[in-house]
Amino acid sequence: MSDSQVSAAVAKLYDTYPYPPEPILDEPPPGYNWRWNWLAAYNFCTGRKPQKQDVRILDAGCGSGVSTEYLVHLNPHAQIVGIDLSAGTLEVAKKRCQSSGADRVEFHHLSIYDVEQIPGKFDLINCVGVLHHLPDPVRGIQALAKKLATDGLMHIFVYGELGRWEIQLIQKAIALLQGNIKGDYHDGVQVGRKIFASLPESNRIVKREKERWALENQQDECFADMYVHPQETDYNIDTLFQLIDASGLEFISFSNPGFWQLETLLAKAPELIERAGELSERERYRLIELLNPEVSHYEFFLGRPPITKTNWSNDNSLLAAVPELNPCIDGFPSQCLFNYDYQIVNLSPAEFDFMQKCNGSATLANILAQVELDLNGVRNLLKQQLLLLTPSERV
Repeated sequence: MSDSQVSAAVAKLYDTYPYPPEPILDEPPPGYNWRWNWLAAYNFCTGRKPQKQDVRILDAGCGSGVSTEYLVHLNPHAQIVGIDLSAGTLEVAKKRCQSSGADRVEFHHLSIYDVEQIPGKFDLINCVGVLHHLPDPVRGIQALAKKLATDGLMHIFVYGELGRWEIQLIQKAIALLQGNIKGDYHDGVQVGRKIFASLPESNRIVKREKERWALENQQDECFADMYVHPQETDYNIDTLFQLIDASGLEFISFSNPGFWQLETLLAKAPELIERAGELSERERYRLIELLNPEVSHYEFFLGRPPITKTNWSNDNSLLAAVPELNPCIDGFPSQCLFNYDYQIVNLSPAEFDFMQKCNGSATLANILAQVELDLNGVRNLLKQQLLLLTPSERV
């Protein structure tokens, strides 16, 4: 199929099965995704609080508006723009945001390829689950890169081939059985469900489905998105960084850094970790995914170079900074809380006392004079993304 035919087929899928299928609420969505919070995301990428909050955010391929709705509620000072290829799904997004009071959204029925039609630049571009469905992902990421403002961030989510191997097999099986009617997505879902109902319980594909995907795939929208999609590109580390390099942007970090720690895999073989120290960063990433082929997706941040990261190793700079709590923590004030990534954190009495005084006005030096925490303790809180720091202009 030509690029235009692929785009039309993708639009037809999402007109048929609007995705994601989360229910529409008449109140703000529950919880948070820190990657969609400008303050938390900027802090993760640069080590400091951003200088402005009245930013422009683009939800590129907003689908049914689940991410758009969060972007509005998590960024009360931002202007939000959402674009999508599917007119039917876009209507669901509009209804979702209207229902929950997320009324600061400007929606456009637009392909990512045509994003230049929207005037101005964006400080944060969110593109989740979209580029891998484009007939030309390089063209797509380059179009988005042109719209990224200086000092802006781009958050991307694309599929990984290693963790989706069984999915690829079912996709091909359904396509074979559908033959000339593979553009009939209702039929594709029915064929796929009959396959899973018929295969033996011991079948590897069935076991993988039950382990990883069965709960969400109870909904036809999710099943269709996973198994009967007309266009999908799955990546490995090598092809992923080819895509990133083509964007002209700088890779900042994976937004799930805990997965990309070689030490968690080879802790019993320190000599191999030492050998891996001779590898480039990208080679280390490749080694990790080869040793732990559960990578079903990659989520990461890009920025326009040069990316300035604040280094808090200087004690004087740290003491002069003004701390406040990361907006994406839950359960505070309490010594037991959830961090930005919904991991449980147990604070010591000194850490708890310190964090209670982090109101965004007093310097760190002033607060430390009142509590029993030292700079090493502060750096530990920073490492856990529990704090945002605003540097002093005088240092």
